[in-house]
Amino acid sequence: MHREGHDPEDIQPGDILCDFCMRPTWELDIPSIEGHHGSVVCVECLEVAWKTLVVDKQGMEVKPNCTCKMCLEQREGPWWSSPVRDDASICRRCVKQAAGVLHKSKDWDWKKPQS
Repeated sequence: MHREGHDPEDIQPGDILCDFCMRPTWELDIPSIEGHHGSVVCVECLEVAWKTLVVDKQGMEVKPNCTCKMCLEQREGPWWSSPVRDDASICRRCVKQAAGVLHKSKDWDWKKPQS
């Protein structure tokens, strides 16, 4: 996501925010994955979502019209939702895809949480 009031002709690192925690991931050099239309999930939110959905096999169902911030699709649950933004949820498929991309990245030494 982009910071409100950003200049689309001059995007700065502080303009790129995690959709789920609102931190400026590029400015803080936090590993993150970009989804559709500029959506972003940072590594810390991804870890919490992974532990919830994959390791603990938990999660929540969302309202029928809810769309995933990353893929912009409506899917059946389970989902992980941001603790700070009511409108930010990510589907299990996107959590698994984002974790796979980050896990394979040569730029970041990140492993999928096991517990």
